[in-house]
Amino acid sequence: MTPLQRYIAEEIATDHVEGLLSRREALRRLGLLGMGAPAAVALLASCAESAQQSAPTTTAATTAGSAANPSSPPPGTANAVAATSITFPGPEGRTLQAAWAEAAQRRGGVLVIHENRGLTDHIRSVTGRFAGAGYSALAVDLLSEEGGTATFTDQAAATAALSKIPQDRFVADLRAGLTELGRRVPGKRLGATGFCFGGGLTWLLLTSGTPELAAATPFYGPFPDGGQVTDSKAAVLAVYGALDARVDASRPAAEAALDQAGLPHESYVADNADHAFFNDTGPRYQPTAAAEAWRRVIDWYGRYLG
Repeated sequence: MTPLQRYIAEEIATDHVEGLLSRREALRRLGLLGMGAPAAVALLASCAESAQQSAPTTTAATTAGSAANPSSPPPGTANAVAATSITFPGPEGRTLQAAWAEAAQRRGGVLVIHENRGLTDHIRSVTGRFAGAGYSALAVDLLSEEGGTATFTDQAAATAALSKIPQDRFVADLRAGLTELGRRVPGKRLGATGFCFGGGLTWLLLTSGTPELAAATPFYGPFPDGGQVTDSKAAVLAVYGALDARVDASRPAAEAALDQAGLPHESYVADNADHAFFNDTGPRYQPTAAAEAWRRVIDWYGRYLG
């Protein structure tokens, strides 16, 4: 399995252990990734064992976090701009689909990188929230070549399709997204924000060399094994959840790579927050942590994008 395939498989197993997926559904989804039954069963057992070892601390913290400000509106929605669907030229003559939201007064541009579910309504909303904060935003549908996220009626099938795409294609499509974003906000600095799987792709962009990025804010994304941040000038604010031990384990490597590259960087670890805590459509949404993360991201872009 590729690192991103392993990441998705572990996420499915974790969702099962935390009661978000039945065993049958978890095994089905792992099967869609191409994992055989013995390997899938072993992965579920391994994740369950790890969860039992950390259960007392994790359970208490999760309960405290989920109770905080449950009725608060999702951060950034008050001034959000409606995102529209567009297409633009991609690599090798391909056509890429995307969501686009234009700020009334452009302070910069932000490439939004979606989770492993594809270009969902939540990501469209986040794209519009950035525009409402003054940063015109573009979210590339990384399933464009497969017909687009909207063509998948089974969310698990969309995730499985993403897992089979070569990493080089992700990088090429995201770079094409940056080119398109730069065309739409000429003369403005560019940033990139990704969530979960998209957070990992944000790190992949940085380790692949993206001199056009002035800033990046990956949310709980795994840092590539052995990755080095080269040919990048981006100031990085990395966002993590304190309960997300699986992704947090890669934080030291990310910070060391940024230190070595000599780039401005900070890490924000949200208290009482788990993986995907910013997604207000998901079961791990933590409104207090999401609001603070949004505040920090907008402040970060204010410093490094304009």
